[in-house]
Amino acid sequence: MITGGQSYVSAPPAFSADGRLLLVCSGRSVSVFSTSTGMLVSELEGHEGDVTAVVVVPPPASVAKLATYCWTAGLDGALIYWDFAAAELVRKVHVGLPVHSMVIPNITRTVKSTEVHTPLAFVSVEDTSKAADNKKALRGQVRIYDLTKGRQVGCLLAKTRKPEKIVASVSGEFLGIANKRQLYIWSVPTEGFKPEKIRKIKLSHTKNLTTLAFHPSERIVAGGDSTGRILVWRAFGKAKFSGTAGAADDDRDGVRGQDDADTCTTLHWHSSEVKFLKFASDGAYLFSGGMEGVIVVWHLDSGKRRYKPRLGSPLMFFVDSPDSSISCVSCTSNQVHLLKMPNMEVLKTISGIKLPIASPDLSRRDVCEFDCTNGLVAIPTEDYCIQFYSLFENTEVSEVQVCERNFQPVDDITMSISLVSLSIGGDFMCTVDVKLPEEELGGLITLKFWNHGSRAGQFHLSTIIYEPHSDAGISAVAFRPGKNMAVSSSFGGNFKVWVQSSSLQSSEGKSQSGWRCQSVGSYKKKPMTAAAFSGDGSVLAVAAESVITLWDPDNNALVGVIAEALSPITKLSFIGTSTYLMSLSQSSKPQVAVWNASNLSMQWSYTLSAEAACCSSSKSEFAVLSLLSCPGGTPAEQDGVILLFDAENSSPVSSFSVKKAKGGSIAFVKDDSSMDADTNATRGEEASLLVYVNGSHEYVIFDPRNNEVSQISKHTQKNIQADEPARIGYASIYGELPKLEPKKEVSDIPFIPSERPWETIFTGSSHVLPPLTKLCSAFLASLLEKRPVSNE
Repeated sequence: MITGGQSYVSAPPAFSADGRLLLVCSGRSVSVFSTSTGMLVSELEGHEGDVTAVVVVPPPASVAKLATYCWTAGLDGALIYWDFAAAELVRKVHVGLPVHSMVIPNITRTVKSTEVHTPLAFVSVEDTSKAADNKKALRGQVRIYDLTKGRQVGCLLAKTRKPEKIVASVSGEFLGIANKRQLYIWSVPTEGFKPEKIRKIKLSHTKNLTTLAFHPSERIVAGGDSTGRILVWRAFGKAKFSGTAGAADDDRDGVRGQDDADTCTTLHWHSSEVKFLKFASDGAYLFSGGMEGVIVVWHLDSGKRRYKPRLGSPLMFFVDSPDSSISCVSCTSNQVHLLKMPNMEVLKTISGIKLPIASPDLSRRDVCEFDCTNGLVAIPTEDYCIQFYSLFENTEVSEVQVCERNFQPVDDITMSISLVSLSIGGDFMCTVDVKLPEEELGGLITLKFWNHGSRAGQFHLSTIIYEPHSDAGISAVAFRPGKNMAVSSSFGGNFKVWVQSSSLQSSEGKSQSGWRCQSVGSYKKKPMTAAAFSGDGSVLAVAAESVITLWDPDNNALVGVIAEALSPITKLSFIGTSTYLMSLSQSSKPQVAVWNASNLSMQWSYTLSAEAACCSSSKSEFAVLSLLSCPGGTPAEQDGVILLFDAENSSPVSSFSVKKAKGGSIAFVKDDSSMDADTNATRGEEASLLVYVNGSHEYVIFDPRNNEVSQISKHTQKNIQADEPARIGYASIYGELPKLEPKKEVSDIPFIPSERPWETIFTGSSHVLPPLTKLCSAFLASLLEKRPVSNE
């Protein structure tokens, strides 16, 4: 069994001590990426629930090497200690409750007159013993765990309605959470730690606080609220933590009530909830981000700000590296951007599978399209792109921009990609985008044909057809196997057959290929709701509401009509190379039916509420994703079952229970070439796997004919690459120079590598090289050995 599609932005990532690796929480594992290449290096697998926190910690005193150790926490109630360089699990501590957040400050404890570093974890857990439907129940708790002894120490620090995110200062002296309209801040003794010495204060606000950050060197804390405002408290805890007198009430500008702080100032730019706050390492600047997709950099002394715009989606987390030359920002589009500081240039992007599009129109489902031959899934995204994602390698292959769009968080949805269709083999793609009318005026439906490029997932626009069926919507598009032909069916009562032609003339008078309409068909002016070609392409089946019509696609002649289904058909598909046809009805009278196209009769049917269905391309079998009733659950959490059928038998061959079936998709895909030889032999050359993509775009690939799912090797499918050596000199600053090949017709003296390369490293055109004053200082700095900054 192969799993993938996990979210990379469910929790904040963490950098290694040298900044060369980035540890990202991804489902039940932690994915380790190289910051120089953006490629997956290794995975840490050991949790039985989703990982919610990862903290890189110094190595044990007995280990004399760079810090490659971390602690992770998960919803399975486990805290695990890893050597992430070797991807080895060292030890495990059981908490017993789901852990939603964790910090591990640098604390020393006196043992027999000797100061010893004690790893103490402050965790935010969920008390599952209290009913979730009780809105007044305090299900969130902040606890302390001794990671050496594996037990809880001290009493509960706080109880909240839900588990809150814990934030620690750089020194580990202060911890805090945002709870409703207050910040809870604890002072933790980092030397001679005792739980009873912990002190707490509260800072109040008029709006719900969503996040906070501590200044790296001064007693300053910033909090962001749900309306986009940022509050900065200075000299907090002077009375409670330090025991000194605070400022007089007349001098406590902006401080509410008896809050223990000298001043409180407000910064405002964001139009909605502030998602993250982070102080720069020198404390002079404050970074903030939210729904606007813009990083705002605040200068604390002057109040001036600058921006990093056009990140394309709302922001969630911002994490800086000990290297200080690189940071990362996590976006809701399931992307992590690696930023070169301080100009915040995007160096690399770690892209996961895009999340489902949030649409108020529940009748419009976000359905994926599959390239079964190449093992790819095509997913429409919010920025009007089609993302091609490799199912076996669990990585993004490419993105195709269907319509242009500049991201604006307050924009109303004016367009949508309503349909994506791929030909067998992935040579052609067809998309349908719909521009919604404004006040019932200005709507537009566009049909676009795309030709495959030089690599997988790459497509070039070939033909644009505006209003292909007048003003009626398009219900389905299907490609004919073996020929450059496609058919589009319309709710307006007709279908059109499109063929690729090379006789079209461009504006420059050159001949170019494009798609044109060859013929038009209809049946009693009924809406055409689905279409499909047979395996050999000789028969075209089109659903006229509840009636299935069979056509000869070459001369557009009606050759047969099959009896009616119970309700309008939403999906048609031929089962393998057989004469059986599967139909799906998803109205108030749901039905899954198998028809025999040779004698124009129904083979068998089920009254079944199906979310999706797919047919094998080589065998007479198909699979149906059916929804199960889920009392009290949300539609997104609705469970389901996958049923595998043989066309000639109405009894399911096998069944599989799945989660989040609402909005899910299924498809048969071919075995990847990297599968073990023995495994391929047992399944046969024509065997295929079944992929299930749930409503959150997480997926699983398995063999539906074999219960021993362990036969599919997960690790052989991962696109894991070794980390490349660190760059030094010129390459570490400006990257590798392009390799220039001399023209063959020019006779030049061949270049002989010099034994003294430093004499030619700065050779180049004056307009290309940066100024010498900047280049030399940066070059010399790059040759210095970088070491992690000690917090002691």
